[in-house]
Amino acid sequence: MGMSTPSTNPPAEREIRRLFVANRGEIAVRIVRACQTLGIEAVVGVSEADTETLAARMAHEAVTIGPPPAAESYLRIERLVDAAVRSGCDAVHPGYGFLSERSSFARACADAGLIFVGPSPQAIDAMGDKITAVTLAERAGVPRLPGSGALADAAHAIRVAAEIGYPVLIKATAGGGGRGMRVVRADSELESSMRSAANEAQAAFGDATLYMEKFIEEARHIEIQVMGDAHGNVVYLGERECSTQRRHQKLIEEAPSPAVTADMRVAMGDCAVRLARDANYVGAGTIEFVVDVRDNRFYFLEMNTRIQVEHPVTEMVTGLDLVAEQIRVARGLPLSFTQESVQLRGHSIECRINAEDVNRNFLPRPGVITGWQTPTGDGVRVDTHCYAGYSVPPYYDSLLAKLIVHADTRGQAIARMREALEGFCIEGLPSTLPFHQEVLQHDDFVHGRVTTRWVEHNFLPERKARLRSAAEAVKAEV
Repeated sequence: MGMSTPSTNPPAEREIRRLFVANRGEIAVRIVRACQTLGIEAVVGVSEADTETLAARMAHEAVTIGPPPAAESYLRIERLVDAAVRSGCDAVHPGYGFLSERSSFARACADAGLIFVGPSPQAIDAMGDKITAVTLAERAGVPRLPGSGALADAAHAIRVAAEIGYPVLIKATAGGGGRGMRVVRADSELESSMRSAANEAQAAFGDATLYMEKFIEEARHIEIQVMGDAHGNVVYLGERECSTQRRHQKLIEEAPSPAVTADMRVAMGDCAVRLARDANYVGAGTIEFVVDVRDNRFYFLEMNTRIQVEHPVTEMVTGLDLVAEQIRVARGLPLSFTQESVQLRGHSIECRINAEDVNRNFLPRPGVITGWQTPTGDGVRVDTHCYAGYSVPPYYDSLLAKLIVHADTRGQAIARMREALEGFCIEGLPSTLPFHQEVLQHDDFVHGRVTTRWVEHNFLPERKARLRSAAEAVKAEV
């Protein structure tokens, strides 16, 4: 199960000799490495703040695309397309974030004769708008949470909330990364919550449209990795557990999930494949589900039409190179694997290491890295763009590295991650290394009891109380 019927008219294969990387940071490095594996020359587009990044050093060529602010460089479609054409590239890889899920970027690349390493503009539009995606999911027989279409006004929202029952979640149709989302528990909160969510969505996505879904109090965030080709094949590659998050931002991911049974995996995988097939999806994509821990029922959340930050854990348990596969599929080649050939082996965990001060509410802290020592060893992988002497700019997200481990069992993977975190040294600025060390020691994480609200409702309050007690004990001694 999981693979669709091949097309009778497969597309012509297109050659990619030179690829333009329309992104920065660790994903740019990851794409460059995939190009090297495939014998493709990589050209990296860099802002004026990123000329000394690892990706720029590794690439065949680096082309400056504009000033440091993303709005003047990485988000300027015309500059990226022009740079790709001028540098003689055949294709563009958008990575994640920035323009990766903008159909206008995919169309601009196609209009310029460039291969866009990702799904079609039509698929991006269909799955990028959350209401359209939910409608497609329902048609494909994928369960969704009780909810609405586009909300007309507060009166409409109150009527829908009365039907599905509080608490509810207000969501932006063009949203992502937790922006444009508000939990509402009473009629009196609806209007103000809608106003703030709409304002945030308008600023972030240029679209203030909102919809509503039932809010699950105790939930897990589980996602299914899919890969489709232009020959009609769609395969799912197991699930990822992404419940360790703060403010809807993922912090730790693992594969497989400690809460997903074999039968549940097949059911979720089949749902994901049906949805991707109905959307004529080509490339790497992720179908996200929310799982109600009370009855272990899963519901469609959204689809991400790009490679995910956390794709390495899937690579570690499947042995597949997802970025290289993206490029192969974009050339018109069929998938290099079938559903039957996908085998999940062992367990993988990923920690996102950010330049943030955990003790100051995860405040981003850019600056110069004066010391940088990454862990090594069997089953340890570090995806990063950083090095000693690198200046972390203030213009972009705070991700420094992704630390990934793989072992035969989840318990062994946790032990390996603890050891790897101990061996990771970052000097010159604060990082989230201590946070991850504490989480990996917590009984709730060790025993797989984490839900999407655990960090904020359990772990951080416990941590604050523990630090306060320690400080009071020091005062008492003095």
